[in-house]
Amino acid sequence: MDSAESAGGRLGAVLSAPRTGVVPLSPVGPWVVTTHADARRVLTEPHLFDFPGDVTRSGDLAGSTGDSRSGHTVFAPLTPDQVARGVLVLEHEWSAALDTHDRASPEPYDAMVLLRRPIARSTTAAVLGALEPAHRDRVADLVLEWIDALAPVIAARRPPRRWSRTRRVETAARHALEDELAPLAGAEDTPAQVATLLAAGIQVPIAAGAWLLAWLGQHETGDVDPTYAVWETLRLTPPTWVTARLTTEEVELTGARVPAGRVVLVSPLLLGRSDDLVPGDDPDRSTFDPGRWHDDSRRPGAWLPFGAGPHACPGRTLGTAQLVHLAQWGVDRTISLSESVSIDQSRGIQPSPCRFTASRRETS
Repeated sequence: MDSAESAGGRLGAVLSAPRTGVVPLSPVGPWVVTTHADARRVLTEPHLFDFPGDVTRSGDLAGSTGDSRSGHTVFAPLTPDQVARGVLVLEHEWSAALDTHDRASPEPYDAMVLLRRPIARSTTAAVLGALEPAHRDRVADLVLEWIDALAPVIAARRPPRRWSRTRRVETAARHALEDELAPLAGAEDTPAQVATLLAAGIQVPIAAGAWLLAWLGQHETGDVDPTYAVWETLRLTPPTWVTARLTTEEVELTGARVPAGRVVLVSPLLLGRSDDLVPGDDPDRSTFDPGRWHDDSRRPGAWLPFGAGPHACPGRTLGTAQLVHLAQWGVDRTISLSESVSIDQSRGIQPSPCRFTASRRETS
């Protein structure tokens, strides 16, 4: 399996940045922060480090509520009842997806395909409440269609033109989803806001779940704590491996000054290699070792995989619970990767491909 350390592009540039504080990746930025203290400051001081834009790269923030200077929405965290409802749906839908595949094909599982509907239906159930299953599934499928239509928009080097086919397909998918959500949105959130929450809460756990299965396929023993396996996955391959903020005025970070209006990056992937935050004997902290978290001198999640501050991931408890359930399934089995796993950087980072076989682990 390819390591993040061997990747090129922006990912490679961030990982190779010297750990000296705030580092410009070019003469005019963006700047990347390499210390935990600076990262927390960037994420928790929105008056100085503003959210830069919207998910569709259109610059249209009309659906926002004005919780920050750019108008980007701040969502409340999901409640324990919402998380419990989502996990219950995941348990059923994951089993159903496996059974459907096993009846239809002898081919290896494709994690990025297999996880789509279980995660989508689980997250939709958690966010929207007790919908009839058929209605829930309709919404979940529309979110997946919008995610698929967003992919080439996000991956494009420049935002696609308004009347390009890429933009028209994305707009049509988004409007279809928002129309379906209109009767369901509450008084506080618009259909556009709920659509964004659902899309992020579905795409990220799909990628994280695929990475989790890939790492378990690389691990030689089944003696793994599922929760620690999740933390290791989110440390080594967090799907949202970098997040951006825009300075509202000139600011100082660890001795360097960043002008106003410049992009500052926080990378959980980079912070997750820090010996200040991660226990273990491996010098670069690039080894998948769930057992390292038996050392309680470091706190899992200190590298900020879910962000921090007002824009921290509102679905972090649901996403963690979904991944722990998947990890438990994986730990109970012998997972064998069918081919080498590469890193796709087009939308965060995701494994491309992640195909595997699985069999019940023999117990002595």
